[in-house]
Amino acid sequence: MPSLPWKAWYNTARWRALRLAIILRDLYTCRICGLVEGNTSLLVCDHIKPHRGDERLFWDEANLQTLCKICHDRLKQTEEQASLHTRGVWH
Repeated sequence: MPSLPWKAWYNTARWRALRLAIILRDLYTCRICGLVEGNTSLLVCDHIKPHRGDERLFWDEANLQTLCKICHDRLKQTEEQASLHTRGVWH
């Protein structure tokens, strides 16, 4: 499988700072279930519209939301798996 350059974006200081800014903006609250979680390791900074390697979508604050790990792993992943046939090409 070819290397996907966008995966490295998650390991940058820029992403870590943006992730924390989004969690703070959302007041440590899951946008799906409303759980308030002070432990940021239990929160996910989620892309609302999958970026599919599009750098503009990846860094767009309006395209990011805070989810608890449970909602992200259960609900969001279920949504994404259901849309596999309509996803298109990854950059």
